[in-house]
Amino acid sequence: MAIEWSDNIVVADLSDEPMLSEDLAEIMGRLEQAPAVETPHVVLNCTGVSYVGSSNIGQLLSLRKLLDARGRSLKLCCVSEEVRSIFSVTGILKLFKFAPDPMTALAGIQLEDAKQG
Repeated sequence: MAIEWSDNIVVADLSDEPMLSEDLAEIMGRLEQAPAVETPHVVLNCTGVSYVGSSNIGQLLSLRKLLDARGRSLKLCCVSEEVRSIFSVTGILKLFKFAPDPMTALAGIQLEDAKQG
């Protein structure tokens, strides 16, 4: 599931339910336990996700809120058109940052860090 890419970025390969809810809960739990200064950026690789339900959307919003409060980024990559349309219909599409693939997401986070540092 979650793979540490570096000290400050975690990449998680997600799949459909029931693993999706479990994986998001595990990531959230890990982040909540981490000291704020040690909170990593998070990249969610959604290649294996074909559908998100309301509970998953709630989890993603909570994850985004926690990361924003700690000055960290959440990027979603490889999001299918079906999932993107769910985000659009629910009005939350603009709340998330997207990348076409994990490497682009990682590069974007590194650029953001370089600008802030």
